[in-house]
Amino acid sequence: MNTVHAYHHLKPTHPNNIKIALLRPFYWLKSSWQDLYYHPAASFGYGLIVTSLMLMTFLITSTHIYVIAAAICGFMFFGPILAAGLCELSWRHEKHEHLDFDHSLSRLRKVQNTLYRFAGVLLGFSLIWFALSALILSVTIGSVAPAIELTVWDNFFALATTQQLALYALSGGLLMIAAFSISVVSIPAIIEMDISVKEAMQLSFKVFITNLPTMAVWGVLIVLLFLLGLSTLMIGMIVLFPLLGHATWYAYRDLVKDEMY
Repeated sequence: MNTVHAYHHLKPTHPNNIKIALLRPFYWLKSSWQDLYYHPAASFGYGLIVTSLMLMTFLITSTHIYVIAAAICGFMFFGPILAAGLCELSWRHEKHEHLDFDHSLSRLRKVQNTLYRFAGVLLGFSLIWFALSALILSVTIGSVAPAIELTVWDNFFALATTQQLALYALSGGLLMIAAFSISVVSIPAIIEMDISVKEAMQLSFKVFITNLPTMAVWGVLIVLLFLLGLSTLMIGMIVLFPLLGHATWYAYRDLVKDEMY
């Protein structure tokens, strides 16, 4: 079913500083399984795209931190754009509309410039992570990482020092939390309400601060599922990426109340 809808620029409101139960993220994941069942071909299509891109990156390159940083930068840009299609599918599921992969892209075309700008912001976080960690390493221990030619056929993590790994992890973790705080509900908010990047990030940060314990649980679940995908040589991402994309919509529906409802 392909239904035409009128879209309006809506101002999100959050009058009661809505607080969500600590374990509510498990419900978001449970609900996302229903969307996988309802739109299997389209959902797994997004998972296959992400998995293929990640597999190509890691199969044809080394494990050097420069390459890893480049892969993360790429994912930070393309990941949110692809996740937007999954949010669109979840939105349509709520309206009892069945979309294929092509139709799930129709709304994205209307807000593509906003999505590109938001993806650019997240890309900026990954670039800052790499630059900041390199600066800290250079100042503190005088070297950023093992030479790239040493890790083309070897394992970067076996050659890097404990200090190098710790500083990369610390700086990356802090910036990851910052990026997470402005992106919790940004994609579905942009998709449904057609708001600006600034408004979407402000909305996300507000619900993040209001629900810090719940956001901690949600963030840990995302990291664990991502690590699970890595442990399966990326194959698990075929399921896990769309699962998280759909769950993002349900997080938005719980965390955000606007004048549409």
